[in-house]
Amino acid sequence: MTKRVVAFQGEHGAYSEEAIRQNLGDEVETLPCRSFEDLFAVVESGEADLAALPIENSVAGSINRAYDLLLERDLKIWGEMVLHVRHNLMAPPGTTLEDLTQVRSHPQALAQCERYLNQHGLKAVPWYDTAGSAKELAANPEPGVGAIASALAAEIYGLEILDRDIQDLAWNYTRFFLIGHHEPERRDPSKTSLVFATPHTPGALHACLGEFANRGINLTKIESRPRRNRPWHYVFYLDFEGHWQEEHCREALVGLLSKAAFVKLLGSYPAASMPQINNSGQEALLQI
Repeated sequence: MTKRVVAFQGEHGAYSEEAIRQNLGDEVETLPCRSFEDLFAVVESGEADLAALPIENSVAGSINRAYDLLLERDLKIWGEMVLHVRHNLMAPPGTTLEDLTQVRSHPQALAQCERYLNQHGLKAVPWYDTAGSAKELAANPEPGVGAIASALAAEIYGLEILDRDIQDLAWNYTRFFLIGHHEPERRDPSKTSLVFATPHTPGALHACLGEFANRGINLTKIESRPRRNRPWHYVFYLDFEGHWQEEHCREALVGLLSKAAFVKLLGSYPAASMPQINNSGQEALLQI
C-alpha cells in the first residue's frame, strides 16, 4: 500500500514534521518544502496528498502569509493539528552544557528561550531554521556551539539533547491546518473555516456575524486581513463550531451570502482537541 505523502515547510526535524508524526503516525511519508507557497504547489501538482500549514501560535499569534494563501489558492482544509512546542538544547555527542558559549536557531525560537539563554550566559546566533541549525551543526560540528530544535531533529541528526523544555513559556502551542484537494469524511465534532468581505456600510460586519449568533453557533476565531486589491478594505477569516452540512450551519451560510460582499468556504473538517490551561499538556491526536 502506498504511503500518504504529507508536505511541510522546513528541513527534516522541523516542528511541522513533528506535528505530522505525532498526529498521523509513521504511516505517512513526509516531504520537506522551502516555503509556504511550495506547500500549496506540491499538493496542487499531486506530488503530495496533504500539506501541514502552520496557521497560528499561542505566543506569537496568527501567521499572516498562511491566511493570505488560503484566500489566493483553492485547496481545502482537511483537518487541524495542535502541537505543544517544546524547545530542546542539543549539541554533538560528548558536548556538555558547560562547554557551550553560543546557540543557533530560528530567531523566534531564540526569542522564546531568551530567559534560559541569559541565565546560562549563552550567545544567541540567528539561523534560517530550527531543524536547519541542528542539521548544519551535525554536519559541521564547532566547539562551544549548540542548537535549539525539536526532539525529532536531535534524533534525525544524531545530536545529544543537553536540556529539554527550555522555552520561557510552558504554554506554547502551534495550530496547523492540513490542506488537500478534497473534503474529508465528516466526523464530529467538526469545525468550519471561511473567509468573507462585507459591504463598506455601517453595521455590515455586525449583520454578517449575527447570522451565526442568531442560530447559536459558536465562533472560535475571527481575524481581519487587508484586501490586497482594495486599500483600506478588509477580509475576515472565521472559524466556527459545526459542519456546513448541518442544517443550522447551512442556514447561517446562506444568510451570510445574502449580506456579505463575497464568501469563500475554506473547509469543514474534524476538530482537534484544544489544550486547556489546566491540563497535562498532552497534544491532541487527529486521525485522518
